[in-house]
This record gives sequence, structure tokens and C-alpha cells, in this order.
Amino acid sequence: MTDEKRDTAIDRKLLDLLVCPLTKGPLVYDQGKSELISKLAHLAYPVRDGIPIMLPSEARTITD
Repeated sequence: MTDEKRDTAIDRKLLDLLVCPLTKGPLVYDQGKSELISKLAHLAYPVRDGIPIMLPSEARTITD
């Protein structure tokens, strides 16, 4: 894995453990936008330097 990918990628093991803090539902990783998507909550949590920011106040509302 290159340094660039390491900066934006999330460890697969960590991704398997993470859930939405509001719904406790699954998250989908969008590598292109560096976000974890909660389809149930309609929120996108940012990933900065490979670290998921799981605060609802930091999340972006998404529409389908």
C-alpha cells in the first residue's frame, strides 16, 4: 500500500467494528469522498487522515 492510500484508507478490521453512533446500524465506506455513510441516519461521517470522526455534529446530511 502506498503512503497516499494509507493516509485515506481505513483498516478493514476497524471498518467491520464501526457502527453509526445514532442508529447503531452499519456504515459503508466511500473512499472517493473519505466518508463513512450511514444509510439509516442519512449521515456521512468524515474520515480525516485515516481516522473516522464519529461525531454527529461533524457529519454531513445526505439525501438520496
